[in-house]
Amino acid sequence: MGQTAGFLYELGLLKRYKRTGWLIAGVRDPESIAEHSFRAAVIASVLAEMEGADPARAALLSLFHDSQETRLTDIPYLARPYVTKASNEEVTGHQVRGLPEPVAEMIKRVVGEYEGKASAEAVCARDADKLECLLQAVEYREQGNQNTQPWIDSSLTQLQTESAKRLAREALETGSLEWLARAVNGD
Repeated sequence: MGQTAGFLYELGLLKRYKRTGWLIAGVRDPESIAEHSFRAAVIASVLAEMEGADPARAALLSLFHDSQETRLTDIPYLARPYVTKASNEEVTGHQVRGLPEPVAEMIKRVVGEYEGKASAEAVCARDADKLECLLQAVEYREQGNQNTQPWIDSSLTQLQTESAKRLAREALETGSLEWLARAVNGD
């Protein structure tokens, strides 16, 4: 059982590791990988419901989509042409060694499904990853960082589902705190 606890401690690193792309954009205290993954999982469940897929499955895929970054860290796109890395499936295989077989197999299946991009849930989870980045870029821009437009543009071009494209348009037309005024006014 110690290996299972160790795996859970390892995943805790995602709460401390920062998303490095935002450092390049000049964000002083960027979100952690875990913060990104949480909202991506929520978005994945919403997108899956909108697309007629399984929301719980899409959320599960999103929860594990960056779990390999405990070992790889968050390699920024700027660095990717200069480094070679193991596949996410290979890293996951190393991470789950020694876990109870059903748990290890479940995690490997989840990561493989996400990376395979074949299921509707995987497509929704991948769109959620990009849509979450777009939302975060808008929030950082509203907080005064003017260098986030490339992240918005990149995210927009990678969206696949009509629901994600529609939500992206809505997010770009809506201030990140418009919901607050409606909540306070009882709407």
